[in-house]
Amino acid sequence: MHFKLIIAFVDSAKTDKILSAAREHGATGSTVISQARGEGVHDKKTFLGLHIETQRDVLFLLVEQHNALKILETVNEVGAFDKESHEGIAFQIDVEDAVGVMHQIEILSKNIEEEI
Repeated sequence: MHFKLIIAFVDSAKTDKILSAAREHGATGSTVISQARGEGVHDKKTFLGLHIETQRDVLFLLVEQHNALKILETVNEVGAFDKESHEGIAFQIDVEDAVGVMHQIEILSKNIEEEI
């Protein structure tokens, strides 16, 4: 079984909605790193010299390659990344090897058999 890693940088207020939608489309788990900070093309907003930043989360979703694009598109849609700037970004990368995922492989194998 081949995997992709989807990495998404999202507004923390959207994390739960994004993860729920990803699960509906085949994600079997995730890792969330909270309180991340990022910078984009434009300078950050300031108020009296203090930066105004929204909390960001980094989401890691190790997904079966056949579900990866569907999950990535779902993350984009729920996160509204393409509607406004500063909403977040997501991308996927190939995973050459992974260990500790046998429980996910069992679940994914059953799901794939049902689809076939």
